[in-house]
Amino acid sequence: MEMDAWILDESPGRYRWGTIEVPEPAADEVRIRVVASALNHMDLWVTRGMPKPPIPHVPGCDVAGVVESVGSAVTGVAVGDEVVVNPGVSPVEDIVAYGNDSPMGPGFHIYGEHTWGGHATYAVAPARNVVPRPAGRTWEECAAYPLATLTAYRMLKRARLAAGQTVLVVGIGSGVSAAALAIAKHVGAEVIATSRSEAKRDAALAMGAVAAVDSSDDRWGVQADIVVESVGPATFDKSLRSLKAGGRLVVCGGTSGTEASINLPRLFFKQYEIIGSSMGSYQEFAEVTRLMAGGLDVHIDQVVDLADYPAALARLEAGEQLGKIILRHPTA
Repeated sequence: MEMDAWILDESPGRYRWGTIEVPEPAADEVRIRVVASALNHMDLWVTRGMPKPPIPHVPGCDVAGVVESVGSAVTGVAVGDEVVVNPGVSPVEDIVAYGNDSPMGPGFHIYGEHTWGGHATYAVAPARNVVPRPAGRTWEECAAYPLATLTAYRMLKRARLAAGQTVLVVGIGSGVSAAALAIAKHVGAEVIATSRSEAKRDAALAMGAVAAVDSSDDRWGVQADIVVESVGPATFDKSLRSLKAGGRLVVCGGTSGTEASINLPRLFFKQYEIIGSSMGSYQEFAEVTRLMAGGLDVHIDQVVDLADYPAALARLEAGEQLGKIILRHPTA
């Protein structure tokens, strides 16, 4: 049996729309009819060989849908269940060995990176990575939160977020930065956002930021307890300068590049902490899903049809989005 999908035949390369064999779930996996999926920068990285996925590849890290079949060893998940896929995949042995730090394990990978993802009619995932769709949330919201909100949640946990602190979110626009704003606000922190775009700065204020700063300014005039960084070298020095003494800079990516320089005297005299963070654990995904069921804000930039993936990808690549771009899948 074949399914419709966006397919990458080589990496580096370009996606094409076509048909491909429907994957069969292994004993511990489930197959999902996808209702909505969402874009991430991983959709772009794999087309550049950063990383290079097994070929042919079906992208899509964020998936929400209905269970269509289950493997022979699966319990606790049934055909017809409405579910969301946790995109942080660890082997059982890493979960046992590392617990809440399972993303640090050697077997960790991101769903839609070295496994097929959800920009297709069907998606297959380990049963341990499937959770019930959070009550009261739309399909689009369910596809919007997994990767970005999980990533932001772990970042802020590792940075020891507490009520009353000041959090600077750099480059409001990505799904992670929008999620960090929502989580920090939910906890009771004051959030300041940066963007080169006046429209995005205005949007950040509407989302609950107390101030918004032009990223292109030489100095941002901020003294934050925590800075959330995903832009990289283009903003890294200004991010460090925006920390209070003893502040924490937490980093999950570098959309502007992979190398940044650090003023070492500033680092040690100010006693800053630089914290790396990536994705999240199974426990953290359960916590994020509970927050979603409780009404946590999730910002959606736009919802488009699955067939419009190339235009949506171009919007993401140009950095025009604010929040998550969602793909609506055909119902039949």
